[in-house]
Amino acid sequence: MPTERITFSGHDGSQLAARLDLPDGPVLATALFAHCFTCSKDIPAARRISARLAAMGIAVLRFDFTGLGHSGGEFANTTFTSNVEDLIAASHYLAGRNMAPALLIGHSLGGAAVLRARAGIPSVKAVVTLGAPADPGHVSHHFEAALPEIAAEGSAEVTLGGRPFRIGRAFVDDISESALAPAIAELKAALLILHAPRDETVSIDNASTIFLAAKHPKSFVTLDDADHLITRAADADYAADVIAAWVSRYVNLRPPAPPPGAPEGVVRVTEADPSGFMQDIQSGPRHHAVADEPTSYGGTDRGMSPYGFVSSGLGACTSMTIRMYARRKKWPLTGVSVDVCHDKVHAQDAGLASEGKVDQFRRKIRLEGPLDQAQRDKLMEIADKCPVHRTLEGSARITTELLPST
Repeated sequence: MPTERITFSGHDGSQLAARLDLPDGPVLATALFAHCFTCSKDIPAARRISARLAAMGIAVLRFDFTGLGHSGGEFANTTFTSNVEDLIAASHYLAGRNMAPALLIGHSLGGAAVLRARAGIPSVKAVVTLGAPADPGHVSHHFEAALPEIAAEGSAEVTLGGRPFRIGRAFVDDISESALAPAIAELKAALLILHAPRDETVSIDNASTIFLAAKHPKSFVTLDDADHLITRAADADYAADVIAAWVSRYVNLRPPAPPPGAPEGVVRVTEADPSGFMQDIQSGPRHHAVADEPTSYGGTDRGMSPYGFVSSGLGACTSMTIRMYARRKKWPLTGVSVDVCHDKVHAQDAGLASEGKVDQFRRKIRLEGPLDQAQRDKLMEIADKCPVHRTLEGSARITTELLPST
């Protein structure tokens, strides 16, 4: 996906580092992603979810909060409220580019932040939380031993995730006073809660509290045995798929009509499992599939094989072409089914005057309805005129170029 590296001014004027992940085609909507406590915009879950949404036509802005990652400012001077203000500042930046966010996504404390920030971002129609606490004060257990020092000295250095951070008294006071229930009750946006029942950092009780406080429309989906940071690729991909399917109900993702004669667009295939062969396939903003290989070939058999997709394309196009012709002729065709088998045969067996093997696709077509023999014969003739049939029988040209890594 195309990605812009940008900066914008945060709540105190500090420059915040951000990535704007863009679709290859038109931007159908924009999302704003808030990362977890002391994390960064580049955690794997954020990258994978952003990539999946960008493939749907949704641009995603993910940024480092003040004092984190590549952003300026002092983390010791930030609070939960300042994180919320950073989110609102990010929405103003997007609005200035005519990309006001329609979707907010927040992970862990970022989930609590988007629930609070929604009131200050009127363009938002949907909110998603991943492993979010119902009370921002929940994060204090990460540095509970340092609370007396923070109270006495005004701040203390603590180790979180193997890195040192200075936590100030203002942060502790702010999270202890930031009740989320009123903000959740007045969300005025569709809400999707994603949470793992075995989350050891933020317990599943938090998801229940958020769900009960929210008004409809609201949805809850379990992340099963995912960890709190959603580090496994399969868990992040699942979360991304759920968000992508859910959001289309609440955010208008209708693309502009293409000009006559325009190509269908980009089909993006992304490796989903580097240890096997599973591939994530996205065609336009609404259509998603998974390709894989059988276990006998080293795959995990979680999707059709590449040749299975080729055969599917031929079968689908054949059936559509027959239906289109019968509909135009007003013939009594009540149903069509096409079985496609693919194998490699010697060229001479296929009736070709060449050496070696060639691909052979065998179609078996069933036509339902009170058709006479002449109509059946004509429809079988029409089957050979389907565009995919012609493409496979003709000579296709494939060009390849290497894109820079992101």
